[in-house]
Amino acid sequence: MPTRPRAPAPLRPVFATIALLLSGPAPAQGLFPDDAAGKLTAEQAARGQQAYRLNCQTCHGAALEGTQFGAALTGAVFESHWRGRTRAAFSEQIRATMPPGKIGSVSGDAYADIEAYILQANASKVSQASASSNEGAAMMAPIQRRDDPLHQAVMKARKDKLAALTPVTDAMLQNPSPSDWMMWRRTYETLGYSPLRQIDRSNVKQLRPAWSWVLPQSSNEITPLIHDGVMFVYSGAAIQALDAASGDLLWQYTRPVSGPAGPGASHGKALAIYGEKLFASTSDNHMIALDFRTGKVVWDQEVIPDGSRAGLALNSAPIVAKGMLIFGVSLGVSHPGGCFIIALDAATGQEKWRFNTIARPGQPGGDSWNGAPVEERFGGGVWTAGSYDPQLDLVYFGIGNTYDTATLLQPRPGATSVSSNDALYTDSTVALRPDTGQLVWYFQHQKRDVWDLDWVFEQSLVTLPVEGQPKKLVVTGSKTAMFDAVDAATGAFVFSKDLGVQNIVTAVDPVTGAKTVNPAVEPEAGKAKLICPNSVGARNWLATALNPETHVLYVPILENCADFTYVPRSAEQTAKGGIDMRFSARTPPDHDGNYGRLMAVDLRKQKILWTQRQRIPPASAVLATGGGVVFAGDVDRYFTAYDERSGKTLWRTRLVAAAESFPITYSVNGKQYVAVVAGSGSPFGAAGRAFVPDVVPPAAGVIVSVFELP
Repeated sequence: MPTRPRAPAPLRPVFATIALLLSGPAPAQGLFPDDAAGKLTAEQAARGQQAYRLNCQTCHGAALEGTQFGAALTGAVFESHWRGRTRAAFSEQIRATMPPGKIGSVSGDAYADIEAYILQANASKVSQASASSNEGAAMMAPIQRRDDPLHQAVMKARKDKLAALTPVTDAMLQNPSPSDWMMWRRTYETLGYSPLRQIDRSNVKQLRPAWSWVLPQSSNEITPLIHDGVMFVYSGAAIQALDAASGDLLWQYTRPVSGPAGPGASHGKALAIYGEKLFASTSDNHMIALDFRTGKVVWDQEVIPDGSRAGLALNSAPIVAKGMLIFGVSLGVSHPGGCFIIALDAATGQEKWRFNTIARPGQPGGDSWNGAPVEERFGGGVWTAGSYDPQLDLVYFGIGNTYDTATLLQPRPGATSVSSNDALYTDSTVALRPDTGQLVWYFQHQKRDVWDLDWVFEQSLVTLPVEGQPKKLVVTGSKTAMFDAVDAATGAFVFSKDLGVQNIVTAVDPVTGAKTVNPAVEPEAGKAKLICPNSVGARNWLATALNPETHVLYVPILENCADFTYVPRSAEQTAKGGIDMRFSARTPPDHDGNYGRLMAVDLRKQKILWTQRQRIPPASAVLATGGGVVFAGDVDRYFTAYDERSGKTLWRTRLVAAAESFPITYSVNGKQYVAVVAGSGSPFGAAGRAFVPDVVPPAAGVIVSVFELP
């Protein structure tokens, strides 16, 4: 792991109730026998004192004496709580609970420095502290009494719940229990559908809060996962296991990250479970495996080396297929050669293969980049999880656009014209072998996408009648809210459906699926063109839901447009990557002010069944259920249940923040729950609120809210 800088980082003030638990001893004789005072250096303590004075002194006092706002970090109470325990326990407690709401926002080195300051400041005092201080002992006695039978019963119940977790097998992932939600969109088909039907159209209006849990602050788009009654959720720098029926914390793993890839940076939209491990990408571009019963690290694999961090990120979600942990790398705005899809051995973290999402010269599609060398090919991000068909033994991923128009539109130095410039494999679906990464087929949905209107989203697998025979198809859509269906085995085009909110494509070839581009939106240097939608998309990472019983697709839509301008750059600028597109968001012409849509599309007939429009833009993915209820959230913090047949609102509640995430449903002991993370932190949510400036998000807060029937 790369060495991180040791400069002190800020530590937020800690409230008294939390600080009381954090109070810890100095490394004096008799305390923390696993770490003597001599191991601490004056340099460490000095750095820690600086951070303490800047951020902690107001609550805890200049001499760690405590105030009405923060507990003392020295003295008899401090000593009595920690005497006989370990330095490791003290360190873990600090990192697991500080700062409140922003766990992990302090670097690992800064945590150690502040810890050193507190311990060293206490070293001379602990030996003088009165061992017979009745006041200190009385104050801390309830915390010290770990032999209390009620405490022991609670802890045993939690331990038993974790011990009962069953290892996740390939068979379980292929045919998951209806009670569980073990991957991003619940199944390999990425449908966002649950067959649970206890909550249905007749009783959903009775939904009430079951429990909620405050998560560390972050830009949150996470999907909680459920297995055997345990919820796994990721926010900020903390991964937590919760009792899915009660909300009790079972364990927590914290990963402090400093620098530009800190806890506010984007990380994956979901975790993955396989065997006895929980897998997560981190904001410092590692993939980690945790023991799902304890939260302890099993392996830690750096995916993007420290020197290559600029412009790349891990913000999709991994899937597990045939023992391989497979996921994409995104952005690539300024990263020469673009992005890739990678497979790690789920058992060890060892890299097994990678597939470059920008074709190389000499490979299929390698000549589709206008003659540009690899180091001048940018983009091809993968920021959505793949899907998997075990029968065909194929994983499917969508790939984003390129960010450099000039590479595709300007003749290369020494050339008089532009050569082939389809820019593979941007805006494509690729089908790969999970054990080798071999490319079996690809389908490019949009050639030469210079408007940032990616086809990078969920690849939903569904069986539909084609020419009178059932055929397995991959259905996927772009930011334009156009949806293509291709043969899952061969990639052959089957049909396309336009939901009517775009002006980029004027026609689709019914045989090949090739799109005809509107001449009015073709880039011209320095000339603004009206495009609909904006680069934020009519739809984006807000995933659709597809009911496999009715073959109806539910799509959240943001109605928007932009003035798009192509700004040419020199050859030197082009070689450095970046974006030479400019977008100025605007309302669609003659718009009525209703920016949000939820649409139901019958895929068998390629027919829109109903459309619900409202002023407020969407915020969450869609959840469809066997009970005939469809759930979705908007940027004004409402979370709504719709009738799948008509789009009628059946129930709604207002959350503490917008649900800019992926709602799920699950069952524990025969009782169905609906859960959603609310956080108001995503870029898409911010883009939606720009159209309704009276909608103001809360200043902070990320909470998982869970609902149940009475």
